[in-house]
Amino acid sequence: MNTITVSIDDETLKLLDELTARGPKRRARSAMVRAALRDFAQRERQRVTEEREREIFRKHRKQLAREARQLTKDQARP
Repeated sequence: MNTITVSIDDETLKLLDELTARGPKRRARSAMVRAALRDFAQRERQRVTEEREREIFRKHRKQLAREARQLTKDQARP
């Protein structure tokens, strides 16, 4: 594991200390920061994926609508 230096304002440091002190099992600041960074990275990756998928849907919305209408029509046949 590597050691880095991070500057943090007093309010955020207070919040970090409050979060690490909560619960039956006290977490170290470093562990809390690592967990928060992993969570942020996961949400950011998900946001990028969803944006890319929205763009695909926008680009192909007419074709998808036609296919959906055709599927609905086909399923409605006796």
